[in-house]
Formats: sequence, structure tokens, C-alpha cells
Amino acid sequence: MSEGAETTQESAIPGHYNLRLYVAGQTPKSLTAIANLKTICEEHLSGRYTVEVIDLIQSPQLAAGDQILAVPTLVRRLPPPIKRVIGNLSDTERVLVGLDIVSIGETEA
Repeated sequence: MSEGAETTQESAIPGHYNLRLYVAGQTPKSLTAIANLKTICEEHLSGRYTVEVIDLIQSPQLAAGDQILAVPTLVRRLPPPIKRVIGNLSDTERVLVGLDIVSIGETEA
């Protein structure tokens, strides 16, 4: 996972997921969300994702662009449409369905 600016070259790749995780500092909930996202991406999107972690303590102005009302919030920017999942991402099935990575009933038991 990388922090920083998104790369437009990766954004144009079909099947590539551009994700932003908004957190507020290094709280236990934020750290859990980061770890859970890394696990989900490696297991379900290996090599097909870019993650940008945005700390709203350091850059609060960035919350308005993606209409962030709670943290942690994961935003799928690509492929369209934009999708959001709020929470620490501990429910893998909810995250996969919420981001349209899998359909309801497709997840493993």
C-alpha cells in the first residue's frame, strides 16, 4: 500500500481499483482499518489496486472532495461509480460487496 498522490497511468488500467482510505490520526480504529484494507486488497485485488491513505488530522480540507462525514471511510474512486464503506473494514464480506468487488452470495464462507 502506498501513501501519496494517485497515478493516472494506473487509473486507466481496466479492472484496476483506485481506493482512498480516510482516517483521523493513528488511532486504534484507523490502524485497524489500514491493516484490514491491506489484507482485503492482497487477497482479492492482488496487483490490481492503488491505495491512498489520507489523514484528515494533517489535511482536513481533503474531506470535502469525497464528502467524508465519518472516519475511517474507504472510497472507491475507480472504477466508477464512486462507492464508500464506513468503519474499520473488519467485515470483509461487507467491504467486498460495498465496493462491488463481489456480488452478494459470491463471498466465501
